[in-house]
Amino acid sequence: MLRKHLLLSASFLSIISLISCNEKNAKDIKEITLVMAEVNPDDTIAGQMDHAFKEKVEELSGGKIKIDLHCSGILGDVDSVMELMLKPNSTIQIHRMSAVNMAMYNCKKTSLLSVPFTFSSRNHFWKFADSETAAKILNEPLEAGLGLRGLFFGEEGFRHFFSTKKITKVEDFKGLNVRGTNDKAMQGMIAGLQANSVAVNYADLYPALQTGLIDAAEQPIANYLANYFYSVAPYMILDGHTLGVMETIITEECWSSLSKEQQRILIEAGKYASEYCRKISQTKEDKVKKELLAAGATLTSVTDIEPWQKACEKVIKEGSAQDFDLYREILNYAKHK
Repeated sequence: MLRKHLLLSASFLSIISLISCNEKNAKDIKEITLVMAEVNPDDTIAGQMDHAFKEKVEELSGGKIKIDLHCSGILGDVDSVMELMLKPNSTIQIHRMSAVNMAMYNCKKTSLLSVPFTFSSRNHFWKFADSETAAKILNEPLEAGLGLRGLFFGEEGFRHFFSTKKITKVEDFKGLNVRGTNDKAMQGMIAGLQANSVAVNYADLYPALQTGLIDAAEQPIANYLANYFYSVAPYMILDGHTLGVMETIITEECWSSLSKEQQRILIEAGKYASEYCRKISQTKEDKVKKELLAAGATLTSVTDIEPWQKACEKVIKEGSAQDFDLYREILNYAKHK
């Protein structure tokens, strides 16, 4: 009887100790505000994932850690935000980036995620995102000496081409002026489609389509709607050449200044935001398609992906050669159930 009493007492004391520890952790958290940049509007998949992260951080910290989130490119385009974050004492601590953009900062492992036709489905991507392979890629910006670290992954749907002229097949791209970013995957894909690459900042994409500077560009379908690109380029072909992989990053300077408890909160909130993204991405895309059709956009499905893969054969081979063993790991998650 005495032994039972002692065990119950010990259990009770353990619970009290745990509660006290949690309360102490909450009290020990310093009040800080972290500025977060987002190029897309609030109502996109990216914007909603950002808000989920912000709200969870503030909830877990009892309001001690505030995320000052700015969407719609208010703090600048991707390049200007990155330029700031790569310098000491950055006024922006957190940024939601695309894998395509990260690849342009000497992140060779990250570049594998934007090799055309790597992910066969959303499920394939999320199997990868939950893996040890994903952790290797999240760590790359730090290993590359950028002074940045990855927090978590998300996705904003497959990326498709949209245009001012109707496109129904690979051959229709020949001679078109297509907005191209500086990454090798995009440049190689445009070359494979026998189109011309034209450099245009994301902020200038709408007027570039409107004035005829370019004939086509590519984005996830949710961004195509949210940024009203359909009003100047009403034709979208659903080729799904790459998945819009997103990576939320933080400056190492900021990260190393945080306490272990603050870091834990950001990691836990990142897991929550990533899972939130997973839940809404397909539903959001289905809703967007209906809205685009109602707005008069023309969506053309691709029934045979083989001609597209063949056109991109060279860039797929070159892109995967950056780290073929790691690329094969990524591909193998398609087999996981």
